[in-house]
Amino acid sequence: MKSIDRMKWLKFVVLVMGGGTVYKLANLKDAFYVPMQQYLGLSNAQIGVLLSVNSLFATALFVVGGYLSDRFQARRTISLGMVGAGLIGIYLSTFPGYNQLLVLFAALAVCSDCLFWPALLKAIRNLGNSDEQGRMFGFLEGGRGVIDTLVAFSALGLFVVMGSGPGGFKAAILMYSVIDILVGVLTFFLLSGADKHAPAERNASQISGLAALKMAIRLPKLWLVSLNVFMVYVVYCGLTYFIPYLKYVYGLPVGLVGAYGIINQYGLKILGGPLGGYLSDKKFGSAISYIRAAFFALIPMMAVILCLPGNPDYMIAGMIATLGFSLIVFTMRGVFWAPMEEAGIPNEISGAAFGVACLVGYAPGMFAFMIYGALLDAFPGVTGYHYVFGLMTAMALIGICVANVLARVTRTGRAARPATAA
Repeated sequence: MKSIDRMKWLKFVVLVMGGGTVYKLANLKDAFYVPMQQYLGLSNAQIGVLLSVNSLFATALFVVGGYLSDRFQARRTISLGMVGAGLIGIYLSTFPGYNQLLVLFAALAVCSDCLFWPALLKAIRNLGNSDEQGRMFGFLEGGRGVIDTLVAFSALGLFVVMGSGPGGFKAAILMYSVIDILVGVLTFFLLSGADKHAPAERNASQISGLAALKMAIRLPKLWLVSLNVFMVYVVYCGLTYFIPYLKYVYGLPVGLVGAYGIINQYGLKILGGPLGGYLSDKKFGSAISYIRAAFFALIPMMAVILCLPGNPDYMIAGMIATLGFSLIVFTMRGVFWAPMEEAGIPNEISGAAFGVACLVGYAPGMFAFMIYGALLDAFPGVTGYHYVFGLMTAMALIGICVANVLARVTRTGRAARPATAA
């Protein structure tokens, strides 16, 4: 048993490594925004178009990825996505022109969001039993945060060591690419046992990809799980605006702005995922129940943020309050896929189910920032931020309602299953 457990967690670590690196090339702007402008010859608008193209292709291809993950072995689609992203990165390191970059960023969406992500979620679900889903997905999110941070800072360090010029930027891109390829190859060999023995993989051949997609679409519980993810994600998108809010309202110094951003985007991700998984599995016994309670907790936390006096004397209090709010959201992000098991979504169609859920759940990424940004432009100053935070609070209230319905439907389904079996 100990040997089996060790292999299970070894596979988990490799999957987490993939999850923490496969998006690095598509998100070069996180650490290399200025080098992208200087050495790829891009304007701000062109970088925005590249990101939009990547997001649009990603959203459109989630369902296709779910179809493929039910039709083919997880190790094949995951490995193909990782190696494909790495090869694209190698070409990207030659600094191609803008038209070529448009194609490359669309291709990165094919590799990461179509081939990789739905298959990763399915593989993580199959690694854990029904009592471990919260922890598995929580540790996935936390582990991705660790890998994300280590790889990003390593690439940034390489860039600096190489002179912070075009050579350093090329070296950083190649580093991301090589890591993707190596992790992809490792995943192919390490997950071979899982593909051979996992019940989900044995059953997947019994249902064609298209039939699995049709079954998934007809499941009301899947749409509730997807909407639950949607509500968490639309609130999560609003966390971005805590950084300019603290700078504008409390006069946060430039150095503290950078430190706050790292903690808010990386540190809380590392802590929030495992914490959410632990609370879901050990304290609440249900990811759905935990997410509902967390939505409730966001309301008074946001009230504190809105009621704090807007002057530098309350800077530390503002930082603590916003970080507390963000931590709760990150614990929810860590487990918002765990209800798949709890809701009784059949394992043999989990790839298609994750594809549909990703399409719906991550949809706020296409419009939430535009809405929040429009509010800030329409209402300059602290008023705009208060409107944004008020909208986030309204979304949390709707999230409570969605989680309530999902919990009730899930309880009804569990109660009906034994009777049906009898």
